[in-house]
Formats: sequence, structure tokens, C-alpha cells
Amino acid sequence: MNEFIQLLKDSPYLKDWDNSVVLITLASLVAWGLWRFTYTKLLSLSERTSFHWDDLLLHALKTPVSTLIWCWPATISVGLLLEDNFKTQFNWLAQLKLLMVISICVWILIRLVTEIERQFLKDKKRDETTVQAVAKVARTFFVVIGLLSFMQAFGLSLSGLLTFGGVGGLIVGLAAKDLLSNFFGGMMIYFDRPFKVGEWIRSPDRQIEGTVERIGWRMTIIRTFDKRPLYVPNSVFSNIIVENPSRMLNRRINETIGLRYEDSTKMDTIIAQVKEMLENHPEIDNHQTLIVNFNAFGPSSLDFFIYTFTKTVNWIRYHEVKQDVLLKIVEIIRNNDADIAFPTRTLFIEPTQTDAILSQAAQPAAK
Repeated sequence: MNEFIQLLKDSPYLKDWDNSVVLITLASLVAWGLWRFTYTKLLSLSERTSFHWDDLLLHALKTPVSTLIWCWPATISVGLLLEDNFKTQFNWLAQLKLLMVISICVWILIRLVTEIERQFLKDKKRDETTVQAVAKVARTFFVVIGLLSFMQAFGLSLSGLLTFGGVGGLIVGLAAKDLLSNFFGGMMIYFDRPFKVGEWIRSPDRQIEGTVERIGWRMTIIRTFDKRPLYVPNSVFSNIIVENPSRMLNRRINETIGLRYEDSTKMDTIIAQVKEMLENHPEIDNHQTLIVNFNAFGPSSLDFFIYTFTKTVNWIRYHEVKQDVLLKIVEIIRNNDADIAFPTRTLFIEPTQTDAILSQAAQPAAK
């Protein structure tokens, strides 16, 4: 045992306690264990509260802090080993530590934004499209700040970089015109909000119709009703008309119904009863336009029309209400001893031609 202790004392890595790679590694292990213990205790305490922000902050800190605990001492150990072997100073290790700290800070902020975005989407108390847009802008902002900090750490002049960026931005803008138009088209969608994720949209100008699945910076993904994905560049929405049926307040019933000509004396009664039925129907919105009127003399029917709006905007429920309304109209017509007309044609034959037609019809029988 004494020999083992003497061997440790004679070890080149343990002669200087403050410069020992083994001790630095052991210290990292102890610090990591303390962090895990502290994180577990804090997490158990935060889960008992109804306040979610502390949970989000802890989740954002978990992995980056663990990485920093291991990578920072590892950088010091690498520097000690290199200096011992090459007998020279490595100044770039200090910059490496600075870059590491910047990266960890940006990583924590990005993770925090992602956690907040996930929490808002889970609660469903905010508009999904707005939450995703703000989260993307925030992540992009922190990444840009991190890149600028990297350049500053390398000794680059930010004023000169911004000057070059102005000229370079003009060149890139001309070369990537379509990409930028899609980017600003996406910004227009986020700010004007003509539609959002989950809504049904269609365009009378293009063959675009379906449910919005995702709004990206470059393109929007729309799932058509036959379940095919449709990828539309955002710049397209700047030049077309977009209809959003998901934001309808009501759905319209507009139908024309024909009665037989022999039921003309019953038209007034039927129209009055149909209008009364619509006014008392629980699924018809009486605050909207409601019209039931005799409309036209058809080729084989007397036509009247109904024009009204349902309270529901759900596509399936709308058709159920419409079916109920039409069946009630059929019942009203039958209760008045009338009937719905079907296409008919009356053929008039001149009396002078009747004998000729009958004789022609009788000739084959005589043969």
C-alpha cells in the first residue's frame, strides 16, 4: 500500500496538484455529479408548482451545463498536456474557451426558445402560426448574435464586416431573388395572417386547395383532400387570390324546387309553410338573409327557391342540416297534396294529320 502511495506521489501528473490532469478529470466528475444532484432536486421542486417557466429553464440548462462541465476542464487538460510535451504556450486555447462559452450560451437560449414554443403549442392558448413564427425569429436572432460574437472573438472588425455585408447583401440579393421573394412572402403570411396551420384554404387562380400543414420560410405545405402534399413557394401567395373557407361565419343553402303546373293553386301555401319551417329550424341562422319565393315558370315546373344560411360551418354537419331541410320541404309539399315536378314533354298533333299517322301505323299490321 505504501508503495502504491509513493507511486502516485512520483507520478508526473500528480506532482503539481493544480496542474494535474487526473485531478482535473476527477474534479469534473465531482462537479458533474453535484450538477446532476442539484438538477434532480430543483426539478422535483419545480414540478410541484403550477408555474411552468422554471421547468422550461431547467430543461434548457440540463444538457448544455453538463457539456460545459466536461468540455471546459477537458480544454484545460489538453492545454496542459500540449504545453508539457511541446514546451510552448498555446494562446488559441483561451479563444477556444471563449468560443465554448459563447456556444453554450447560444445553445441554452435556443433550447429555452424551443421549450417555450413547445409549451405554448401544448397549451393551445396562442395561435400556432404566430408562436412558430416568433420562435423562428428568436432562434435566428440568437444564432446571428452568436456568429457575430465568434467573429469578434477572432478579432474581426464588426464595422468593416457590416460594411462588406451591405455590398455583399446587394450581390446576394440579386443572385438569390427568388429565395428572398419566398422569404418575404413567408413574412407576409406571418404578419398578415391570411391563413394559419390547420385551416382549409383554396385559390380560384391556381389549383391549390387543402389543409395547411406547415408554413416555412421558403414554402408552405398544404395537404390536399386526397391526402397528397402540395409544396407551394411563399412568393406565390403574393400574386394570387386566397380563399379561406375555415373562417366562414355561416354556410349557405341555395336550392331551386319545381312544382307541377297542376299544383299552381297550392304554391302560396307551400311557400308560406316552407318559410315558417326555416324560421323555426334550430340550425338555421335567422339573423342572416332568408328568402323563399316563387321564382320562374320552368319548361315543366313552377319553380320556387330557398336562400338561407346554417349556423354551423362544419362541412359534414352542414350537409346533415341541408338534408333535413330538404326532407322537410318534401314533406310539406306532400302534405298539401302536391308533388315535385319531373321533366315532361307534351306532343300536339294536328287533326288533319291524325288519319295519315294512324294509317301508316296500321300498314305493318295488315301485312
